[in-house]
Amino acid sequence: MLRSVARLLSQSAPAAEQAGKSWWKLGAATLAAGTAGLAAAASISLADEAEHGLHAPSYPWPHEGFFSSYDHRSIRRGFQVYTQVCSTCHSMDLIHYRDLVGVCYTEDEAKELASNIEVTDGPNDEGEMFERPGKLSDKLPAPYMNEEHARYANGGAYPPDLSLITKARHDGQNYVFSLLLGYREPPAGISVREGLHYNPYFPGGAIAMPKMLNDDGVEYDDGTPATEAQQAKDVVTYLSWAAEPEADERKLMGAKWIAVLSLVFLTTVYYKRWKWAPLKSRRIVVDVVN
Repeated sequence: MLRSVARLLSQSAPAAEQAGKSWWKLGAATLAAGTAGLAAAASISLADEAEHGLHAPSYPWPHEGFFSSYDHRSIRRGFQVYTQVCSTCHSMDLIHYRDLVGVCYTEDEAKELASNIEVTDGPNDEGEMFERPGKLSDKLPAPYMNEEHARYANGGAYPPDLSLITKARHDGQNYVFSLLLGYREPPAGISVREGLHYNPYFPGGAIAMPKMLNDDGVEYDDGTPATEAQQAKDVVTYLSWAAEPEADERKLMGAKWIAVLSLVFLTTVYYKRWKWAPLKSRRIVVDVVN
């Protein structure tokens, strides 16, 4: 009996050793496949980052809350950043001077701002075009006459209109803010051709627009220190308002509707209980004898 058991053990030992080696081979193959998969995912992630740009961080914008409104002082400062910095290349064709009234300027201040520009109007009684001071009904002036003029002045690059830029870009506010502050030297191994500037948040990493914001590059009329981050925050707030000028009114209307519908709901619940409570609590006796 003992000899039979020993014989069986001696026969099963090589099989067990071979099975153990098979498991080691399978584990090594699985580990290699996992490593290759991680490397492939990392390469895909890097390729996606290079193609679409670095994902912008999420910032706590004070006007994003359901019951929050725009910081109108920040809108005013952002308008100053736009007029003193951004308007040299970018237009805002959907914004008129009258849109600023009651938002960041009084009517008299907006009229004074508009009067500082010259607008080609006409024709007059003689059929000729003429220049006149701007009015509240005029749009913010564009830096170029047309797209061809803009491309010629910027080496083939076309500066986009900023009226809806925070809606036209994915995660618009965070993207624009990160882009404005994202200029840096290209890392080792990355070359940027002449005329472009490295910015990891821009798709492809190379952007024609140079770094435009610098500390004290703008003088705020309210005395706020014009740091680079402050300018970026203010101009993004202004651009967000330009893309959704009705946002505050929409939130206020939503709050009113919520209040009214809450009262209607409570009244409906009370009426339902008042109407149906006697019927649901009554006792019905069925007399089967008579």
